[in-house]
Amino acid sequence: MSQSDDSLAKKRFFALSAMRLMGALFILAGFVLIRGAWTLAGQPTDRWIGVAIVIVGVFDFAIMPRLLARRWRSPRNP
Repeated sequence: MSQSDDSLAKKRFFALSAMRLMGALFILAGFVLIRGAWTLAGQPTDRWIGVAIVIVGVFDFAIMPRLLARRWRSPRNP
């Protein structure tokens, strides 16, 4: 593995880790909104906003890293 391949792999690993971390934070923030501990402009629709944030967080945590890893996969040599 060359130096540039190694640095590219490190950058991609950091990107995948950051994606999972942000997804986990979105999930936690969404659950806090659903519970009602935070309010956004005092609206009663905060629970639905929380549900939407949880769905985005699950997508960021579980699905996006897989999509990125598949896109960055090295081509197979025959």
